[in-house]
Amino acid sequence: MGGCFSKPKPVELKIEVVLPEKERGKEELSASGKGSPRAYQGNGTARHFHTEERLPTPHPYPSPQDCVEAAVCHVKDLENGQMREVELGWGKVLLVKDNGEFHALGHKCPHYGAPLVKGVLSRGRVRCPWHGACFNISTGDLEDFPGLDSLHKFQPLQVKIEKEKVYVRASKQALQLQRRTKVMAKCISPSAGYSSSTNVLIVGAGAAGLVCAETLRQEGFSDRIVLCTLDRHLPYDRPKLSKSLDTQPEQLALRPKEFFRAYGIEVLTEAQVVTVDVRNKKVVFKDGFKLEYSKLLLAPGSRTLSCKGKEMENVFTIRTPEDANRVVRLARGRNVVIVGAGFLGMEVAAYLTEKAHSVSVVELEETPFRRFLGERVGRALMKMFENNRVKFYMQTEVSELRGQEGKLKEVVLKSSKVVRADVCVVGIGAVAATGFLRQSGIGLDSRGFIPVNKMMQTNVPGVFAAGDAVTFPLAWRNNRKVNIPHWQMAHAQGRVAAQNMLAQEAEMNTVPYLWTAMFGKSLRYAGYGEGFDDVIIQGDLEELKFVAFYTKGDEVIAVASMNYDPIVSKVAEVLASGRAIRKREVELFVLHSKTGDMSWLTGKGS
Repeated sequence: MGGCFSKPKPVELKIEVVLPEKERGKEELSASGKGSPRAYQGNGTARHFHTEERLPTPHPYPSPQDCVEAAVCHVKDLENGQMREVELGWGKVLLVKDNGEFHALGHKCPHYGAPLVKGVLSRGRVRCPWHGACFNISTGDLEDFPGLDSLHKFQPLQVKIEKEKVYVRASKQALQLQRRTKVMAKCISPSAGYSSSTNVLIVGAGAAGLVCAETLRQEGFSDRIVLCTLDRHLPYDRPKLSKSLDTQPEQLALRPKEFFRAYGIEVLTEAQVVTVDVRNKKVVFKDGFKLEYSKLLLAPGSRTLSCKGKEMENVFTIRTPEDANRVVRLARGRNVVIVGAGFLGMEVAAYLTEKAHSVSVVELEETPFRRFLGERVGRALMKMFENNRVKFYMQTEVSELRGQEGKLKEVVLKSSKVVRADVCVVGIGAVAATGFLRQSGIGLDSRGFIPVNKMMQTNVPGVFAAGDAVTFPLAWRNNRKVNIPHWQMAHAQGRVAAQNMLAQEAEMNTVPYLWTAMFGKSLRYAGYGEGFDDVIIQGDLEELKFVAFYTKGDEVIAVASMNYDPIVSKVAEVLASGRAIRKREVELFVLHSKTGDMSWLTGKGS
């Protein structure tokens, strides 16, 4: 074949990052700031509004010597829809190819450090394989929870057709930090910290309260925000309390105190609201302090019911880091009884097995997690616990906690069995902590939960609610009113509440996602499985390597797995897209699949 052909031009793609702002303000607060935090005296305890003093300065654009650049792959190495972790010398980045374009992002989930390359890429975002957080591949922004921070996005600055290689250029600081706090407004209210009125008052400093405050600042809200909490600590990672009981409070903090000062989020600790006056938009605290508000978020969480004998000094409900730390201290070499085989009780049991002399669990059901995970999965998990020396007393409950000189000695069961106990942890009986709202005019249902709409609005204009104490319409379950006391859901509800305080008309559409860790093994769960009528299991329950699909009628309504990542994140992403997963699809998969291939889930249609 004759003639001359010009050599095709090779392709070079360069991607670079520019950091607009320093990761988080870590400077010590200046003594010459705007003024010291206001404290007021109540019940003999000084309480503090943490106010803005000196703000972190923006980080300058990185100089060339602060950046690193490397060829990371051939332009044809990645197909559309593929991800790869690539090394830049100072750290790794996640390289994504989507719709013919390359994107480079931080490679670890900022929540707990999961490798995102093992996650799920779909609809322009990557979902974490461990806990389901989602990040936009075009911006790096956090789009679904849990967690607070986003990923660094290494923006493309120039594209050259040369050498058919993909080059990534990134700041060394971004590579090492692996997380990015979104740009936030700062409080410019002249009355911050010094007046008896606030623009936004948030009751409860769990995930919902903190995310609400941060979202307001991220959306440019610069008026006063006050966050009040019964706790003595700034907002902390509550799920870790039962998974790692001897973790110190400072290790659990979700944000350092400098963060709250920098962005003018005032935190009022050890503050109990006793009355809400919606007509005059005012709350009254236990010590008489009054605070007016324009917008109110109620996120009080739940509390545990009291029971006979609970006043003894070695009977615990785990609500604070101090509770958890004390349980570990008293349990060493002693006999521990845990009441309730739900997530909290089983996590505590798993953690204490190597520290206590004995661990016993009392539960009314036949197997742990039966209503949540079903009989077969519950029995497999129970066997794992029994292999680790945990004794179960099933289908019974506690009739008496028996003590001597104010200290617990025995737990008496309704079956007449008496169990020796030096420490007891009560993990049942949680109810919404909404007693202070009964005369307020804010609607409560028969169980004490606060009903809200998709926008997290209560029956009172300007009053929103979120977290463990609410019932809300679950969009992908035909707007069924549900209460889902999960950490991830509280994050999502806090953000939606904040957006609607700013009249953005946002709606709750998050797919519930939760996780638990026991004996170094993680169980992940997505969906809402209440009322399931069948469970289809793929894998090996005895080896604890399985995925369980929970169905109701013809539809998959939830999924759980152990050692089967990223199946739960994949199902969550399908449900979030609006596609129903049919029972028949799952049955065919289990019947024919010997490899565990889940590619059928990403197919279109049912």
